[in-house]
Amino acid sequence: MITQLTIHEAHGLLKSKKLSSMELTKACLKRIKEVEPRLKALVSVTGELALKQAEKADQRIAAGDINPLTGIPVVLKDVLCTKGVRTTCSSRMLENFVPPYDATVVEKLNNCGAVTLGKANMDEFAMGSSTEHSAFFPTHNPWDLDRVPGGSSGGSAVAVASDEGIFALGSDTGGSIRQPAGFCSVVGLKPTYGRVSRYGLVAFASSLDQIGPLTKDVTDCALVMNAIAGFDDRDSTSVPEPTPDYTKCLSTDLKGLKLGVPKEYFVKGMQPEVESAMRAAIAKLEGLGAKVDWNVSLPSTPYALAAYYIIAPSEASANLARYDGVKYGFSYSDADSMWDAMEKTRQFGFGDEVKRRIMLGTYALSAGYYDAYYLKAQKVRTLIRREFDQAFAKYDALVTPTSPTVPFKIGEKTEDPVQMYLSDVCTLPINIAGVPALSIPAGFGDGLPIGMQLIGKPFGEETILKVAYAYEQATEWHKMRAEIK
Repeated sequence: MITQLTIHEAHGLLKSKKLSSMELTKACLKRIKEVEPRLKALVSVTGELALKQAEKADQRIAAGDINPLTGIPVVLKDVLCTKGVRTTCSSRMLENFVPPYDATVVEKLNNCGAVTLGKANMDEFAMGSSTEHSAFFPTHNPWDLDRVPGGSSGGSAVAVASDEGIFALGSDTGGSIRQPAGFCSVVGLKPTYGRVSRYGLVAFASSLDQIGPLTKDVTDCALVMNAIAGFDDRDSTSVPEPTPDYTKCLSTDLKGLKLGVPKEYFVKGMQPEVESAMRAAIAKLEGLGAKVDWNVSLPSTPYALAAYYIIAPSEASANLARYDGVKYGFSYSDADSMWDAMEKTRQFGFGDEVKRRIMLGTYALSAGYYDAYYLKAQKVRTLIRREFDQAFAKYDALVTPTSPTVPFKIGEKTEDPVQMYLSDVCTLPINIAGVPALSIPAGFGDGLPIGMQLIGKPFGEETILKVAYAYEQATEWHKMRAEIK
């Protein structure tokens, strides 16, 4: 099945004229039609656009103008603005919103000649850990349709894991690329904050959000990073740091690399099969030549969850104030006054989880509570960042589980928001510190995927890609495919 091809495999066939982009795109659209009724990974399917882009890609290839992403079908998380294509953020508030411009990453993919298959389902405004908080429908994990795919980039992860697209883009505010990558057994990278432009990304928490790739293997992840990374003067948080060729760092030799295992990430309540898989994965890294220290401590880690759920909702309450029924999006018209219309617009336009976070953030920023909550959370953030800096003075990368559990059942945690928030306990500190991290398939527990997280120093994506590649080449986990029943 050609939809199972990786980017680099498909590129080789396109370049040698053994496969056309049109053939590959039609195969992906057929696959979407076959499995979407069970998976619900996509909010929109842009079949007509995809076929036009595939035709142009084949013309480029025929003229000898080809790069690794030319003619390759991609699925975009529905939080990325796409000119002329509906961008909903899986919310009633933006159900019929059509942006007049492309996000920078979309622009870059279009310039490469990539083919857009559609927009992926997500937790509303990227707020959630299971893709159950979409205003439209929950997304199902291809490894077990009764379980969640993780979130908020669950649709993107499922699209890659089920071969609906060759790769996907997601966004990560507190683990929203890595956790679904771990739950769906694909590779997911959250780059360093500022490495990839956020221009055109609908904001949730501006100091935490970052765009990144979800792919079938590490080589593909490096290829996508080559395309989307780099400075953008339209994004004030973009960093003018030189961008390397990430494919050149891929190596199976880990000799001389020092890896640390922070004990705080092996949390109470971690499922035994996850801990067992992690210990086996880390032993494999040792066998590949890396020096592993199990006695690393990041003592402020237990406070990351509390700090995140003050900082992120505070920024969300400010960012989502723009949805007032006046400028764009849903507007409640049957109202007695302007203020009544604004209140009803937000009441009926936002889902419960979004409203919960707006209220949390508004409270934390309110007069009399700012110093007690938001300011204190920012001080904890500084401590967490300093501890990562101290760790990276000794180690090249850190190794942790991506999630303390395997994918949980749909509906299992929706009535208990705190339990849902704990799903991201291993991924949140990375966003708070702004460092890069990657999730890679590392085993299965009861037939359900387990991910290993590799954390790097700021702009140290090359190191974690190298470690991930070496591990991937020494194992078979990335070759396993879900059988969708």
